[in-house]
This record gives sequence, structure tokens and C-alpha cells, in this order.
Amino acid sequence: MRAIQTGSFQWLGAERSPLKIFVAGVAVAFAMPALYILLRTFQAGAVGGLGETLAPTGRSIILAVTVSASAAVIGTFFGWAVTSSDAPSIGALRAVLPLALVLPSFVGAAAYLAAFAPGGILHGVLSAAMDLRVAVIGGDPLGPIRLRGFWPSWLFLTLFTFPYVLLPVMARARSLSGSLHESALLLGRSQVETFFAVTVPQLRPAILSGTLLVFLYTLSEFGAVQLLGYDTLTRVVFASFLADQGASFLAAAVLMLLAVVVVLIERSVESSFRPDSRADSSRGASVRLGRFRWPVALAGWTVVLFALVVPVTSFAVWATRGLVDGRVNLGRLPPAIVNTALAGLVTAFFTIVVMLPVATLSIRSRSRLTAVCTTAVLTGFALPGVVLALSMVFWTLNTPGFSWMYQTLPALIAVYIVHFGAQALGSAENAVRAVPANVRESASLLEPQLLRRFGRVQFPLMRPGLISGAGLVLLSTVKELPATLLLAPIGFDTLATRIWSGYAEGFYAETAVPALALLAVSGVLTWLFVIRSGFSPRTEGPGQ
Repeated sequence: MRAIQTGSFQWLGAERSPLKIFVAGVAVAFAMPALYILLRTFQAGAVGGLGETLAPTGRSIILAVTVSASAAVIGTFFGWAVTSSDAPSIGALRAVLPLALVLPSFVGAAAYLAAFAPGGILHGVLSAAMDLRVAVIGGDPLGPIRLRGFWPSWLFLTLFTFPYVLLPVMARARSLSGSLHESALLLGRSQVETFFAVTVPQLRPAILSGTLLVFLYTLSEFGAVQLLGYDTLTRVVFASFLADQGASFLAAAVLMLLAVVVVLIERSVESSFRPDSRADSSRGASVRLGRFRWPVALAGWTVVLFALVVPVTSFAVWATRGLVDGRVNLGRLPPAIVNTALAGLVTAFFTIVVMLPVATLSIRSRSRLTAVCTTAVLTGFALPGVVLALSMVFWTLNTPGFSWMYQTLPALIAVYIVHFGAQALGSAENAVRAVPANVRESASLLEPQLLRRFGRVQFPLMRPGLISGAGLVLLSTVKELPATLLLAPIGFDTLATRIWSGYAEGFYAETAVPALALLAVSGVLTWLFVIRSGFSPRTEGPGQ
């Protein structure tokens, strides 16, 4: 077999056939849950009940569209601001804004429900303000506050998902050339005009890939919308699984169909993008915001306040009460912390290893195979974790030679990769785009060794995007719950399962302590493997 040496496709000098075989294998692996859903749906004869899913489907679409739109605005603006602007405390914002992704959405929603309940921190603040108003002008004191329905669901999901857009945009913004921005300013354009005319078009692939993740995540979300009383398709999947599995799998099939349609739309829009020859290996110039420096910083810290400070403070109140009363068993935390970090790091590494060849073939040699593979990868993110776990159980127990994988760590890692591969794919594609064709061609002439050429030229340009994708996978893995409950080996507790156990039993202190530990672990991992490694300034160009 010959290596492909053309400018349009060259990845480590890989041969076309082995790479295509690998990508085809990835497509088959990621399509197995979909085949399982279709098989069980037709076996149950549930297709006739499609009409009963129309109302939950409409609510799911409305929620997913609005959450993804608002997350795209917040993630794009702050992803660019913390990377390229001179706003005050921008380094601290760069470190803490991604941590909003650490909180499981159902835990964040529960924290807000507790904060607004009588005796909660926000209820106390509002009650004091209302009492003052009553004393001055009269009226009724503050009663119970109910968070129910669409708007709370939209707000909380936006707060906890915008980092899906933030991290890819940060990675992409870091590799942009500052000369284009400066040229636009010299031609008389304002900062705002330059941002929309020059910066946003270059960030568009990262924005689209992150927004797609938010959309798919919202489709598959169950915990937060269940707590907030907003009836979506995932409620049908979970609520009817024991009583009517046909309806449950039909709802999962509808979710899968929605995901496929959205992915195909996104792929058709994204197909117009090509590897960006304007990428720069050096850090772009800092954009001077002038009188907007402090408003931008204030807006960023306002997001941090509601996405992190309020939930963490609520957790801290619960944890303090539990520790004072002696109701919290701290002995269970160290093993859960080790298991959580181990699962997150292993999953992040292997997901990037699997997704980089797929992204490379998708960007540099588009074909029907890559379209099928990327659609299968992205669809896996929209499927509820419990469905993916049940699919793994089914295929491992019914495939000769694979029964040993049942309830083992490799099976759990495999489900994590299928579930979160989409998060790495978009960032990996952006990483591939960050290596211009002329750079690859020049490197192939100057460096005959394939691995050395990749390590010295391509990888330094790809590194921010790859680490961004690995960071997304890591942060999502450490908080994943349904698949972990079903597939984890006996005794393999994680912080997410400890949180769930405490919440299910109604012990808020047992929920708060592992939640704070999860935030701390994820914060350390994010700093080490995302912030410090992915976004530290480089003083050397590729190959130096």
C-alpha cells in the first residue's frame, strides 16, 4: 500500500486503506447502541405509539434550541474575551469559567432548589429584602419560591453547559493570527465591527461544534428537567422503562432520530469550512477593550457567581451542617476520588486517540464513510447514558468472546468513549484545521521522519484543540452517572455515584461533600490538563 502524499490528505504519512478501515471500525462501534435501540423498538411493536411522543418531542426541541443558542452567545463571547482581550482579571476568569461544566446539571438544579427553599441562602437574602420592603411601604412577606417549568430549566442548563462552547472557542481563538485583527482596525473598523467581521468567521467551526454538543446534551438531559418539572423525551425514557419498555425505547429512538437530523444539518453547514490557512503558531495580540474592560470583567464574574458561587455556597452550607452533626462518612471519599480521576484521565486519553484519525479523515478527505462515522459519533452523545449502558450489556452478553467484559472497567470506559466521543471530535477537527496545508507540505520536504514531523510541526499546532477536547471529555466523564451505576465493577464508587446515593436517600450533607470534592478534583484536573497545558503561551514556533 502506498502512502498518500497529496496536500489534501496527509496525516503522519498514514496509508489510506488502514486509516479507512480504522474509521469504519469506529463507525460500527458507535452505531451499536443505535442498532440496539431500533432492534428493541421493533421487537416491542411500539412504533404505533409515536403520536404520544409528539408533545415531549416539541418541548425537548424548544429547550435544546434555546439552551444551545444562549450557551453559544455566552461561550463564544467569553471564550474570545479570556483568550484575546485585556479585561481585568482575565487569567482568573480563564481558569474558573470552564469549571461550570464540572457540576452535574441535576446537582446544580438541586443546589438552586435548596437555595431558594425556606432556610436556603438565596431565600434568606430575598426574604430579608422583602421584610425591609414590608417595613417601609407595606405588603406581604416572601412566601415559598417554586422553580418549575421551562424558564428555570433553560437558565440552569445554560449556566452548566456554556463551557461546551467556551473551551473549543478558547482553543481556536488562541491559534488565530493577530495580524488580521490589527489590519481590520487599521482599515478603520471599530472593535465591534472587527469582532463580527473578522474574528467570528474564524471562530465559526469551534462555535458550531460546541453548540452542537450543547444541543445534544440538552436532548439527553434528564435529572435537571425532572427536578424542575419540565416534561421532555428523556422523562419518557426513564419513567416508562420498567412499566412499558416499548414506549421507553420508542422515545429513545425519537431522540436518536432528532440527533441524526441535527448532526446532518450541522455537517452540511460545517462542510463549507476548510482548513484555515490563517492560523498562527504564535499567540495573537491582545485586543484593547478601552472603556469596556471593566464591564466585560464584571459580566464574566456575574456568570461565575450564578454558575459556581451560588451552587458551591449552597453545598458548603449542607456540608457544614452534616460535618458538625457527624452525619458524613469521609472515609468513602478517597477511593471515590481516585476512581473518578482514573476514569476521567483514561477516558480522555483514549477518546482523543480514537477521534484524531476520524477528525483527520473527516477534514482532509471527506467521503461517505466519514459522514457516516461522524454522524454515529455525534449521535452517541444525544442518547441517555442508561440506554448506552444497556446496549453494552446486551452486546457483550450476546457476542461470543465478549462476555468477560460485562461489568468491567474496560466496558465502562468503552461506554464513556461512545457517550463523550462527540465532545472530542469537534475539538479534534478544529485542531486539524489549525495546521495549514502549506505548513504540512513544507514540513514533509524538510523532515523525512513521519513521527518527528508530526511531533515537531503538527502536534504543537494541534495541541490546544486536542487538549480542549480531552478536557471536555474528562469533565463530563467525572460527573457521568447512569452508565456508571449500571456498568461499574463491584466496589468501584465514583464521586458521581456518591452524590446520587446521598441525594436519593435525602441526605443533603452526603450529597454536598462529594459534590464539593468533585468540584475540587475537576478543578485540579482542568488546571493541569486544560488551562495550564492547553493555553500557556508558547515562545517557540513549530520545529524550533
